[in-house]
Amino acid sequence: MRRTPSAGRSRNAWMLIASLVMALPAHATPVLVVDTASRQVLYQEEAGVPWYPASTAKLMTAFVVFEALRAGQVTLTTPVMMTRNAMKQAFLESGLTFGRTMTLEDALFATLTASANDVAVALAEAVAGDEKTFVQRMNAAASSLGMTATHFSSPNGLFDRATVTTARDLAVLGLEVDRRFPDFQRFFAGSAVTIDGKEIKSNNALLTRFAGTIGMKTGFLCASGRNYVGLAARQGKRVMVVVLGATTERERNERSAFYLTQAFEGRLTPAGRVDDLQNHPDRTPEDMRIRLCTDQSAAYEAEREALYPMGLPGRETYLRDEIPGHIHAISTWLNETAADVPIPTPRPS
Repeated sequence: MRRTPSAGRSRNAWMLIASLVMALPAHATPVLVVDTASRQVLYQEEAGVPWYPASTAKLMTAFVVFEALRAGQVTLTTPVMMTRNAMKQAFLESGLTFGRTMTLEDALFATLTASANDVAVALAEAVAGDEKTFVQRMNAAASSLGMTATHFSSPNGLFDRATVTTARDLAVLGLEVDRRFPDFQRFFAGSAVTIDGKEIKSNNALLTRFAGTIGMKTGFLCASGRNYVGLAARQGKRVMVVVLGATTERERNERSAFYLTQAFEGRLTPAGRVDDLQNHPDRTPEDMRIRLCTDQSAAYEAEREALYPMGLPGRETYLRDEIPGHIHAISTWLNETAADVPIPTPRPS
């Protein structure tokens, strides 16, 4: 069978990237590609090295909520109110204020699509009574799934040195979410939400640029770089990709699409089950803040562009599709019983 020019370009791109990765081992960041049906590892780099999960931690938040729904502890109409504790969270884009309330169904969309840190905490409190108890459930679930190098400190993944995971563990989590809760797949498919009319877009560009994308979650902190746990299906094959520590959104999106393309084209060779990958919990997570969020970031970004040029002007892109987005509308209401500030007593006459 004669190889087409496009196939030749893809093979050449793969060989170029592989050679560049080997040339710069000091800057290798975790990557893992897994066939979901067989759980076979198709490709991996540093998959057992600890990393800060950032908002990919919300995958475990979803897992615990899905378990509670299945057990009948809550329903999709259970009210989720923005508490004082929820409003203390950093990086708030939701525009919500204390006492605003939404359904649990909408809170899941806000947490997973908009990556709303405040809503993630409010959701945890609605399900478990308080944030601490919910986080205990998260860690118990991680232990039961065999995520041996993972620990969570919050439902939203905001920076905490005690909040760590690995690409291997995130893949195991993503696989179990997909396997156990197919009825809840829609929560990962939204390209945007509107909260009382305010639109917040998902950072998962593959949903609208890579055909077959199912989800799942992006994340970013200066300490972690740009992370992605993705799932896509084509021609009866489902593939999961985990990319941690990417420098730019372009790099994260293009690399994820590249690895998925290689998997669907059969260019990756199975090399054992993901469950058998070794974690290295004794190692300290890489702190990317100096490389990504200081005056050194421009030089590091240029280095990464040379290593992963896909999607740059004049370079091949793997985000070739145009797919209509799915926008989920959320409406909130004020919980009239939420006021927790004492009413001032009248001044003595």
